[in-house]
This record gives sequence, structure tokens and C-alpha cells, in this order.
Amino acid sequence: MAVNASWWRDAVIYEVYIRSLADGSGDGVGDIAGIRSRLPYLRDLGVDAVWITPWYPSPMVDGGYDVANYRDIDPLFGTLAEAETLIGEVHGHGMRLIVDLVPNHSSDQHPWFREALAAGPGSPQRARYVFRDGNGPDQPPNDWRSVFGGPAWTQVPGGQWYLHLFAPEQPDLNWDNPQVREEFEDILRFWLDRGVDGFRVDVAHGLIKHPDLPDLGSAQEDMVHSPDRTDHPHWDRDGVHDIFRSWRRVADSYGDDRMFVAEAWVSKPERLARYVRSDELQTAFNFDFLRCSWAADSLRSVVDSCLHAMHAVGAPTTWVLSNHDVTRHLTRYGRPRTRAEGPLHDIVEPADIELGTRRARAAVLLMLALPGSAYLYQGEELGLEEVEDLPEDVLQDPTWQRSGHKVRGRDGCRVPLPWRGSRPPFGFCREQVRPWLPQPAHWQARTAEAEEAEPESMWGLYRAALRIRRAHPALGDGTLSWVDAPAEVLVFRREPGLLCVVNLSDTPFALPGHERVLLSSEQMQNGKLSTDTAAWLQV
Repeated sequence: MAVNASWWRDAVIYEVYIRSLADGSGDGVGDIAGIRSRLPYLRDLGVDAVWITPWYPSPMVDGGYDVANYRDIDPLFGTLAEAETLIGEVHGHGMRLIVDLVPNHSSDQHPWFREALAAGPGSPQRARYVFRDGNGPDQPPNDWRSVFGGPAWTQVPGGQWYLHLFAPEQPDLNWDNPQVREEFEDILRFWLDRGVDGFRVDVAHGLIKHPDLPDLGSAQEDMVHSPDRTDHPHWDRDGVHDIFRSWRRVADSYGDDRMFVAEAWVSKPERLARYVRSDELQTAFNFDFLRCSWAADSLRSVVDSCLHAMHAVGAPTTWVLSNHDVTRHLTRYGRPRTRAEGPLHDIVEPADIELGTRRARAAVLLMLALPGSAYLYQGEELGLEEVEDLPEDVLQDPTWQRSGHKVRGRDGCRVPLPWRGSRPPFGFCREQVRPWLPQPAHWQARTAEAEEAEPESMWGLYRAALRIRRAHPALGDGTLSWVDAPAEVLVFRREPGLLCVVNLSDTPFALPGHERVLLSSEQMQNGKLSTDTAAWLQV
């Protein structure tokens, strides 16, 4: 694979939620063997890199984000040898591989936490985590809340409490402890030695807590809502940046083509830019764009503010529409309220899937025309919607349990992909095997096999867009300039010679002068762009 030290500035990266891509072992759960079998599909789609969600040994309380061993592979997914083979095969297909790193918390089954419970208060073992005495008899140290619902503290025998900003089975590590910092630098080296190209940093904004653990004064936290103040006691504290500077030094010692992408929910783009300064992480997810409503003024404002903030520190902007933590954007765009909400905010508004599909087709052309890099979430290229009628007895997201069975959580965006055939499991696993989450029967029209045979399908649109993006000199990293247009129409120019037009108005829009249409999300009538339609024009 050719070396390109700045590949991450304009790469299109495909998120693999490992449990749901493809099952190669026959147990109904996606795995490394399944990923290996689908690498030609990903190559042909046209992505530059693959990000795999956690594959480490885990009790799977939170889909693998509760890690019991950071240097091995869970038997559910395969072996370390298979992972090393996969890394080589990804490179052989001309792609790169990013693995998920979970530094805010471990599993309660991690040897360190077991040692902490056995050692008792005041021990060096407990100092690796955030243990505190209570604030009175049977009272936690403060009022912090778990992202998944309920208090963020659990009491252990002997009376002390430990912090878990997520599930009780995910105790927060103490990043003021030098041993924790040394351990994770060694974990980085372990995977870099095996050839990974980068790391997605889970909860990058949450590692440092205020030393006094002051009360928050708020009844609820949510992983996709930004902190409501800059001096939040456990989100986006300044101390995280020293950690990322040390990580950057580790990665740079392997060459300047290794990268990080931060999952950081922060209050404004200027705060996010702090994570991608020249000596810290190279990229960060742009959640302002993901959460943005389907409205021209909102989208333009987000694009401008994010590009401005990233340009100030010399970093690219990273665009994303969906991931494994939020309702799929096709469903969001089919609702009266199109802004993304988190797992603690179940939306009961019905979705117009036809409308959502139309807007999703336009949205991907908008996203892929913007300067910077982009992330795709598995299945969006097939036009998959959120599955909102999963039976209650199959729900596995910890939010479901922690909310007292009131909030269904994130399982609806994690349903296994349909690959071929006319009935479930659609080639995800063997026919006689039941997938870990059931697939809708109507996905027979959304299988990869069906869509690859139809040029006008969502898959056909994604493949065409990615081919043009890779070949056209105007697309990828760089800048844009806005072109005057009606209030509900977005028109911007990428040099040399490309216009992106997105019509969010309720009337057809006559295209500006151009040589030819490179790609459009829907067929045009009489040279006009219909409502909720986008086009790329050669000018």
C-alpha cells in the first residue's frame, strides 16, 4: 500500500459495528471472519479505510465497550492471529484499518478492577479507578448521573463507591494516575506493532474529572448532548489534552501516517478544535453536523462554523451522518423534527421513510462534497432505516435496563446487515441460525445483492459518488466558497470546477450554468432540481 502521510485528511472511512456486519463462525454474531469475507465489497464500494468497533475480550454488557483485556480478541469475534491476518488483508485491498480504543473505563471484569475490589480503600489498586467515600450513610459522593440512566456511582462492600459514567459494569479509570497513562501508551504500541493505521478514541472528552468531584446540579446526562458549560466537572476538561499529546508522540514514533479520531461531545466547534491541534489528535468527529436539522440555514451555519474552527488549527473537518449510537439519519430525516437525539430521548414521531430516503440521498452528496474526510456507518449505503419495532425481549442496550424498560436505546441502528436472498437472515449468517437481533422481512429489497444490480439504488448512488470523489481534483481536502442562492437552497463551489447544489426548498430549483451534471440524487425534470435533491455539477 502506498504511503500517504496525510491520507486521513480526506479519507472516506466505513464504520463496522462488528456484531452486525457479517457472521463467519455460524453463531449469529458478526466477527472477524465475516469482515474478511466482505472486504471485496468494501473495496468495490470505494472506501479508503475501515473502523472496527471494539473486538476485545468483554462480558458484552455494552456491546464490547466494556473491555476486560485490551491486548487480545474476544473469542466471540475470533483470535488475535485472525485480527493480524485481517490487518494484512485490509492493506492488501488498498485500505487502512482503524481500531476502537476505550480509555475512559474498563470492564468490571478487568483484572485491575478485580484487584481494586480485593485490595480495599486507600490501596494503589483502587487508585487506578475513581473510588470515593460516600456523602453520608448510603449516599453517593455526588449527584452525577450515568449516561445510560440512574446514578453514576455504585457502592461496594466496605462502603466506598466507584464512579461509572456509563453502566455499573464500566468503572471509570483514574487518568490522574501515572500507571493508567503508562498502560494505555503501551496498549497503543501493542496495536501499532501489529500494523493498525489509527485509533478511534471513545469518550475522548471524558477522561479527566474535577479533583473535588463537585455536584453537577443536573438531573440527566446524555452521550450525544454537549456539555452545557465549559467548566463541566467531568466532560471536556482541559487536562485531557496532555494525554493526547503523549499519545501523538507514541503514534508519530511509528511514522506520520498513523492517526487518531476523537469521539468528543463538546459545547462548540472551537472546543473541538482543541483536540486536533498540531501536537494532539489529527481528527475528531463533527457531531454538530450529525445532529443538525435538515434545514438550509442550520446546515450552512454548521458547515461554516466547523470549517472556520478547524482551519484555525490546520486540521481537516470530519463529517458524519450516522453511527452506532444514534438513530439512523434516514429515519431522522423522515420525521417532523430532523435533529438527532440521543439514546435517552426516544422519539415517538412516525417517520416517513420515503421522505427520509430522498433526503438521505441528498445528504450524502452534500457530505461527500464538503472539504475534509467523511465517515459512513455500515448499512447507510443500502438505505437502511432504524428498526423501531424490535421485540422487547431481544433488546440488549444497557439503556433499556437502566431506564426501567422505558427507553429502548440504540439496538435499532445495530440490526445485522442484509446481504442476499429473499428472507431473513439475508446471508448475514446461515439460514438455520438466528441473528443476534432480528431483521425486518421487508429488507429483501435492501440487500446488497439486490442493490448492486440496480444502478439507481442507494448503493449505486454511494458507489458513484465515491468514485467521482476519488477521481475529481476538487473533492476531498481543501476549501469551499458559497454561491448566492435562494434561502432554502445551498450552493457552494469546490475548485477546480465543481458545484454542489442542494435544494431544501419546497419548489424545484433551476440549476445554475454548468457543463454537465456529474451526479444527482434524483432524476431532474427540465433542468430543475426537485425538493430535497442534490447534484454535483462540472462548471
